[in-house]
Amino acid sequence: MALAIDEISLQQKFKEVIASEDKLLIHDFLNHQNISDVADLIYENEDYESQIISHISIHRAASVFKILELPSQKRIIKDLPPFKTAELLNELPPDDRTAFLSELPGSAVRELVKTLNPEERKITLSLLGYPENSVGRLMTPDYVYVYEHDSVEDVFNTIRRYAKSSETIDVLYVINDKGELLDDIRIKDFIMASPEKKVSDLMDGRFISLHANDDQEVASEVFKMNNRVALPVVSKSNKLLGIVTIDDVLWVAEEEYTEDIQKIGGTQALDEPYLDVSILKLYRKRIIWLLILFVGETFTIAAMSGFQKTLEHLLVLSTFIPLIISSGGNSGSQAATLIIQALALGEITIADWWRIAKREVVSGLLMGVTLGIIGLLIIFGGHHFFNLFGEHYVRIGFAIGIAIIGVVLWGTMMGSMLPLLLKKLGADPATSSTPFIATLVDVTGLLIYFSVAYIFLHDLLV
Repeated sequence: MALAIDEISLQQKFKEVIASEDKLLIHDFLNHQNISDVADLIYENEDYESQIISHISIHRAASVFKILELPSQKRIIKDLPPFKTAELLNELPPDDRTAFLSELPGSAVRELVKTLNPEERKITLSLLGYPENSVGRLMTPDYVYVYEHDSVEDVFNTIRRYAKSSETIDVLYVINDKGELLDDIRIKDFIMASPEKKVSDLMDGRFISLHANDDQEVASEVFKMNNRVALPVVSKSNKLLGIVTIDDVLWVAEEEYTEDIQKIGGTQALDEPYLDVSILKLYRKRIIWLLILFVGETFTIAAMSGFQKTLEHLLVLSTFIPLIISSGGNSGSQAATLIIQALALGEITIADWWRIAKREVVSGLLMGVTLGIIGLLIIFGGHHFFNLFGEHYVRIGFAIGIAIIGVVLWGTMMGSMLPLLLKKLGADPATSSTPFIATLVDVTGLLIYFSVAYIFLHDLLV
């Protein structure tokens, strides 16, 4: 409650200050707010977002800009005066600047790159040269490196000279005269060492590095498995190119998670917040999957048409079609969701497919038997209490029960194995979305259902 009151008072104070049109007062007010509070002011006052950025110190403006959502960033760059845009882009850390430019059309990138000073332009073009979604796009050249022959005193002199422009100095990177990475050493080890000690005396050679062409998801996994705030990025020849910091990896992890959730839901990934996506673009993102699923469901019609005579002879079978379809689709969707999530978290790999298959067979049988028994009881109860299903209710009940077991087992196997197959083929496992699994199991489930029904009731269908 107190936090909400503080936010309201901040908004009121901002409106009073901005209404005064006193540039010095506005500048002083904004520079005394937390970076996150300034970002909130921008979100709550879209009409003033470029003015807010213009009225704070350039260093704080860059800190605010890099944590904003992409639509806000685009509007600010569009509305800022050219000289302020150049000032802001030059002040942004290289990795954040590259991340922003990567989201813009090529023509806009060319114009904005021209506003950078020669050094920043060279760095930016170098980072943009790496493949999209690669670690190279995330890294920054702002780090502190030392040589193995340096003394601890030399190291602290280097820190005093270069640390101000570095993203982090928690870890220092040791290279040789060829620029090859030899080790990374935490700053606390230097603090605890005597001044005359050599860097080589502190090295143990146990460092972890990323490759510039690695996928960004690889960086996320490596950070998760190692307690680091930053990791070095090297070339194929082990030359130190830059570092990736944990804040950038957290942004990537959030984007990947959002993208996977959208794909699991049966839509293409949205590149921006939902309310900022145009209706036409939202239509294009969703209609493709709907068309695929729509066409897929036509096979369900074909399957039912093939058993039309069966349905005509024993109409009761059609009553249970929704039950059969939902049981298989739901079990498949459950399995797919669990496997996709486990793959994303690194809990399982493709090599675990046999272990997963055995687990899913057992769990599928257990769930199928449970639902099958309930289905059987429904048939028996319907006959005894409501005189339904006719004189052959026992055979119908067992046909329904066995069919449910088969469909649920098939659904769990499809839901668990399809994401692994897609991963093996190099596709995104999230593409095997729950609607896709459900549609696939609908068709095959009907075939299982009618086949089992024919085995149990074939003499009644002649």
